[in-house]
Amino acid sequence: MQIWVDADACPNAIKPILFKAAERCEVMCIFVANVAVALPNNKWLTRKVVPSGFDEADLYIEQNVVPGDLVITSDIPLAADCIARGALVMTSKGEQYTLENIKQKLQMRDFMDQMRSSGFDTGGSAPYGDRDKATFANALDRLLAKRPR
Repeated sequence: MQIWVDADACPNAIKPILFKAAERCEVMCIFVANVAVALPNNKWLTRKVVPSGFDEADLYIEQNVVPGDLVITSDIPLAADCIARGALVMTSKGEQYTLENIKQKLQMRDFMDQMRSSGFDTGGSAPYGDRDKATFANALDRLLAKRPR
């Protein structure tokens, strides 16, 4: 198992959690973004800088993820593609996307896009807080504890 992080939109608050989990579990954690992500010196952490452009990081992750890998992203289309490839997917708030719920998530995303494009103010997401961070850390620990060794 490797952990792939869609680092373009990854909250800074969860990066230390990922750093510690990668080292503790001896799992490679790859941060993919179109800019260099600052990482501590650790053999379990690496970065991949992709060209600037629409969905370049997503495309790189999708092309390189393998069954059993874990992808950290809130990008629903990327999540759907990774699930189709056999990967586990979790958001930065600790929600796991699965075969059972991804279709509904895609439909809701498309509906909200239509609402916004017709001028309706859908508001934004709530600020990332301590509760989100704790939920993410607990969900990550549970997933890593279940991984095959």
